Amino acid sequence: MKHEIIIAGFGGQGVLSMGKILAYSGLMENKEVTWMPAYGPEQRGGTANVTVIVSDERISSPILSKYDCAIILNQPSLAKFESKVKPGGILIYDGYGIINPPTRKDIKVYRIDAMDEANERNMAKTFNMIVLGGLLKLIPVVSTESVVKALRKTLPERHHHLIPMNEEAIRIGMEIIKEA
Repeated sequence: MKHEIIIAGFGGQGVLSMGKILAYSGLMENKEVTWMPAYGPEQRGGTANVTVIVSDERISSPILSKYDCAIILNQPSLAKFESKVKPGGILIYDGYGIINPPTRKDIKVYRIDAMDEANERNMAKTFNMIVLGGLLKLIPVVSTESVVKALRKTLPERHHHLIPMNEEAIRIGMEIIKEA
């Protein structure tokens, strides 16, 4: 089993953290992983993406030109990465950041209204965990338990009180993702 995933959006949406938590979760399950972030010089508002590979076998290269799954959180990222999803692959997008939805017919497209849900529930900081929950429902790359352990390792201790809210966000994401 090997999953090649790209997560793309604006800086400040938790794109890189989502990738890091996914990769760390894979490590905790003794899987081979790569985490390769790419971002503009801006800290917030610039473009950001991360490639994550989670595999049961050795990974030959962290550099990919096609992906099994793309998580797209804004229109510029959709324009850049929609064509790079392998035929038969999965594209997940957040309805808030996309004006013109994906058009490909040879991939499975799912919509998750994570930003709207996060704002509605006053959980804006867990937006990326809602999206991650949607991914894990479709492709159980890692277990939710491993994600919670990874949160404990990656979040500064002063933010550990937010872990239950992040667990809830993952569950919400699993509930609200739907085929587009």
